Amino acid sequence: MLDVIVVGGGPTGLMLACELRLHGVGVLVLERRAERGGESRGRGLHARSVEIMDQRGLLERFLAVSEKFQVGGLFGGVMAPWPASLDTAHPYGLATPQAVTERLLEERALELGAEIRRGCEANGLGQDADGVSVELVDGTRLRSRYVVGCDGGRSTVRKALGVGFPGEPATVETLIGDLELSADPAEVAAVVERVRRTELRFGVAPDVDGRPGVARVIVPAAGVAEDRATPPTLEEFKARLRAVAGTDFGAHAAHWLSRFGDATRQAERYRVGRVLLAGDAAHIHPPTGGQGLNLGVQDAFNLGWKLAAEVAGWAPEGLLDSYHAERHPVGARVLSNTRAQMTLLGSASGPTALRGLFTRLMEIEEVNRYVTGMITAVDLRYDFGGGGGGGGELVGRRLRDVRLAGDRRLYQLMHGGRGLLLDRTGGRLSVDGWADRVDHVDGAGTELDAPALLLRPDGHVAWTGDDQGDLEAALTRWWGAPAQGPAQGPARVR
Repeated sequence: MLDVIVVGGGPTGLMLACELRLHGVGVLVLERRAERGGESRGRGLHARSVEIMDQRGLLERFLAVSEKFQVGGLFGGVMAPWPASLDTAHPYGLATPQAVTERLLEERALELGAEIRRGCEANGLGQDADGVSVELVDGTRLRSRYVVGCDGGRSTVRKALGVGFPGEPATVETLIGDLELSADPAEVAAVVERVRRTELRFGVAPDVDGRPGVARVIVPAAGVAEDRATPPTLEEFKARLRAVAGTDFGAHAAHWLSRFGDATRQAERYRVGRVLLAGDAAHIHPPTGGQGLNLGVQDAFNLGWKLAAEVAGWAPEGLLDSYHAERHPVGARVLSNTRAQMTLLGSASGPTALRGLFTRLMEIEEVNRYVTGMITAVDLRYDFGGGGGGGGELVGRRLRDVRLAGDRRLYQLMHGGRGLLLDRTGGRLSVDGWADRVDHVDGAGTELDAPALLLRPDGHVAWTGDDQGDLEAALTRWWGAPAQGPAQGPARVR
């Protein structure tokens, strides 16, 4: 029997495979596409996702093929300078096409020993007390201890579970495509500048993803299609360009065409027994603010170590359920802010006036920092509730990359996905009994405003303080009972 089957080989599924393999969990990724897609729906990584890649030693790979950007706000078409004091050591995003993100994550998953089967589409599943059976469209049946559906907004896994997907249907639709244009670039730029004065759901980005002569074009659709799974035709696209911009720019070849609406829906539950949901299978929303890919990657980052603990047998009661408890509110917040952004993008007089007001508000540093923190997810704080010992403002927050003693960086110590005790008490604290799951860092440096901090594998602060009893309560809460006999693995990182 397999440990975990991940249904869907997009960024969410591949990130999850990487996280599970860090902990030795056997992973099979099923991807219905026979080949990796060339189109790029997601356009980059926000600051929190940049941090995640650094925490797992992947950032240099992304930096080698990406350009940094700094846009504060990035909210409903309102742009602002990057806020001066955002709480991150990575104050930027990365313009990384989704296809490149998938390639890099797939390469890493394979390096770690994950198995990826392309051209394999799930058709249904059933579970019992011992595991989950997955049926493929070709009739093949596979068996695993757990299954995670990362198979998109029309998720087969979610439908097979019977999980509700309530929300709001689409009211507007937008066409998007990668097209070759024969019009002069200066003419294209002039038309875009004119049209965008009143229609923000319109744009042309030349040489998209480094492909000379291919432009990413966005234009409002005439209405909402009954079946948005069916892409628009080139003629439909050109007709909408002529209607909105007065020209079709001589569009004559389409590399990729698609459509998206402003529907917002969220799965009622992210876990049903041995089956879990992540990424678009758990939530869909408009792409405003560029949050979708990032939200899915961050789902996987939260889930991976918890599911690995369950497979390994040391997960404390409730750890796997904390995935839903922590990530469902985050998804709801993204759905809410994308609804607000779609209102700001409207071309009627009301949205136009609201956008003018919001533009002026974004000139206030505190507002800009709040909005940018929300979109980039660096402001995220999980509600851990009571118990586990310790407290304070840091608990539940992710910790930025800080300098430690010996000219080390925090994120350099997180590549293995283990817990970390950052200790400034002079050795008064100990993780004995949990050393197979948690590393102890002595002399943690002066940037930390606490005597000691306990970090989960996802970088969120689980505890702060200086009391050994409280520390052991927190260790038990997140890493289960202490090991009996000699602990496995290093107890201390110096």
